[in-house]
This record gives sequence, structure tokens and C-alpha cells, in this order.
Amino acid sequence: MDIDPTQPWGTAIDYAGRATVIEDGHTIHVNVGDSSLSTVIQPDSITGRHPSVTVTAQFTETGENATVLRGYGRITIDPAGADPVLPDPTAVQRAVAAALADFRANTGAYAALCAQWTTDGESDGGSSDASDPEATV
Repeated sequence: MDIDPTQPWGTAIDYAGRATVIEDGHTIHVNVGDSSLSTVIQPDSITGRHPSVTVTAQFTETGENATVLRGYGRITIDPAGADPVLPDPTAVQRAVAAALADFRANTGAYAALCAQWTTDGESDGGSSDASDPEATV
């Protein structure tokens, strides 16, 4: 993902902390938000620290027969000392990279699971609790 140097978070973020980026042919939804329960950014009354900021990136790809693969990435930015979190232009890029890595891992795991099964529904040696398809009515 290319970082836009004119944007504090490396990409354009809307008023609600959302963005959409296209990476490796995927439409990835990004959300930037803090961990407070308030709309006012201020230090926590107990700890005296400002809230952490979380950047998430997620997407799904669907296929035939309602198959779905997901990718999810999350980056947390903690405040330094008593100062609030400053925008990190690489945070969205890192969250998107994590989502793409998660998607690739899920794709590999899904392919490995599918490879355990033959076309007639019998296992190629993977463990399964499924009963014999001939015996079920």
C-alpha cells in the first residue's frame, strides 16, 4: 500500500474514522478509533493516560456455494506518556498488510482442509467425526 504523505494516517480517513483502500485486488475496509467510551479525547480519570488508538483492516471474498474467506488485521497504538496518540502514517499500511497475511493464511488452511477430502466425501486421512455416508439416511 502506498502511503499518502499529505494525510496524517497515510490515507484519507472520513469523519467517523473509516477508509476504503484497494490492495492486491481486494477492497479493504479500514477503521481508526480510540478505546475510550467518550467522544471527548481526554485522559482517563483513573490512569491519567489518553486512550490507545486501534486501526483495523478487514475484507471478505466470496465464491461459489456461499464460500467466504476473510482477512483481518489490527494495529494498536499506545500513547507516549501523558500525551495523546499522534497519527501514525504507517498504521493503516501495517493493518492492511496484516489483513492480507491473514487472508493468505486462511486461504492456505482452507485449501489444506479441502485437500483432505476426496470427491466422494471420504477422508484422505484427516481426522473427522463424520459418520459413514452410506449408513446415513
